[in-house]
Amino acid sequence: ANNQPGPMTLRVNRRRTTREDYLTRLGEAGLEATPCAHAADGLTLSTPCDVQALPGFAQGDVSVQDEAAQLSAELLAPALAARPGARVLDACCAPGGKAAHLLERYDLDLTGVDSDAERLARVENTLARLALPARLVHADATARDWWDGRPFDAILLDAPCSGTGVIRRHPDIKALRRPGDIRELAALQARLLDNLWALLAPGGTLLYATCSVMPAENREQIQAFVARTSDAELTTPEETGWGQPSGGGRQLLPREGGHDGFFYARLVKRR
Repeated sequence: ANNQPGPMTLRVNRRRTTREDYLTRLGEAGLEATPCAHAADGLTLSTPCDVQALPGFAQGDVSVQDEAAQLSAELLAPALAARPGARVLDACCAPGGKAAHLLERYDLDLTGVDSDAERLARVENTLARLALPARLVHADATARDWWDGRPFDAILLDAPCSGTGVIRRHPDIKALRRPGDIRELAALQARLLDNLWALLAPGGTLLYATCSVMPAENREQIQAFVARTSDAELTTPEETGWGQPSGGGRQLLPREGGHDGFFYARLVKRR
């Protein structure tokens, strides 16, 4: 699957329209698409096109985002759907697709943090196009000098990773990655998990995500974190219809014509 071109998948902005209405608009524009099987806001185009050809793209009606990446909003629904104004942290938030999706779905007080100023500017542009409010901070999520001391109700950690689940979109990974990279990335992911866990309120939810298929970054990472963190409880759904059980999380492998490779693990901080 990683040797085949990935499909172009859209995320419909439910603050502006519905997936069914937007599917009709695509048909009127001569663009064929099918609803995603697992992402409630997702549509996959039969043939990729320039984003400017998408009806209402400039107005924020739709964005481009892989189906697997859209599942973060589904997994955080139990923590956010019934909590208007919840304080949410999107750590390592660039380029902003997941933050935007959360804001489209829920009424939140969202802070986005990223250590790359150039990529953080892309988040700002994305949120401006969608007319969504958030506080964006240029900072290192392994530190706390940017934090105001108030705990978050939910944290999304889309951790830096090897990208081995999205090789079809970034084929240079095959040439650039080295075996030692996995060890270094896993160490960084562990530092992020340990640092951010302290920022989570008791009873709060942390969703760990990577676009990797490597066990050291995924199931082994989460198993080690739970083993050293006494108040961490895994709550990843066991029956989802997507992915496969993997060390307390769910591993999605890239599929031809379907979603990218991804890993999710949802944890709750015991009170």
